[in-house]
Amino acid sequence: MSGHEFQSYFPESGGVDLTDQGTNITDGTIEEMRQLAGRYPESRSALLPMLHLVQSVDGRVSPRGIEACADVLGISAAQVSGVATFYTMYKRRPAGKHHVGVCTTALCAVMGGDALLDHVSDKLGIAEGETTADGTFSLERLECNAACDFAPVMMVNWEFMDNMDPDKANQLLDDLAAGNPVQSSRGATITSWKEAERVIAGFPDGRADEGPAAGDASLVGLRIANERGWTAPDAPAASQEEEK
Repeated sequence: MSGHEFQSYFPESGGVDLTDQGTNITDGTIEEMRQLAGRYPESRSALLPMLHLVQSVDGRVSPRGIEACADVLGISAAQVSGVATFYTMYKRRPAGKHHVGVCTTALCAVMGGDALLDHVSDKLGIAEGETTADGTFSLERLECNAACDFAPVMMVNWEFMDNMDPDKANQLLDDLAAGNPVQSSRGATITSWKEAERVIAGFPDGRADEGPAAGDASLVGLRIANERGWTAPDAPAASQEEEK
């Protein structure tokens, strides 16, 4: 190829690791996949939660998981792979027991997100996209978590850890490594990445209402409005034409 070659900014965006053929998928897992498929008018719509279910069992999108999804949905393994390698929440190699993400977008970056990511990387001894040798932690650079009022933000197994700094990160990681209980800032007690993936797949663990749903920074505007008696204007009445 002559001239300038295309430079990829996603060097790790290759396919699923086919060298590891290990799996923990059982007949029970296949039955749960069928349950998921049955929840949708078009069974193929269940592919995303099915892939999360695969990760809850195998800790990654495994070759066997791809085959199982394809078989249940009646589509090709290539079609499943195309979806699995498109979204960053699907891991091509085993994630850790605790998957740690650090946001470095916009406000989180301004508030120290990049320095926080570097600190966590140094503490764990791994780069973003890697997993510790003992399988306890994996690390990811996250794009916007939609939590700018709590920047800089980290996530553990998709649960928010707000207003972080290196000292807080040290305590968080030490507690997780020691198996101590850790409460997310606006959510449930941290369990494991696999357990979180099962919930995302559509199998609730009964802890949806554990922890606050919103933090103080998100409620400031509402509090001020209540104190000052502010209300939203009434919506204009719909015309007869609009009602039709």
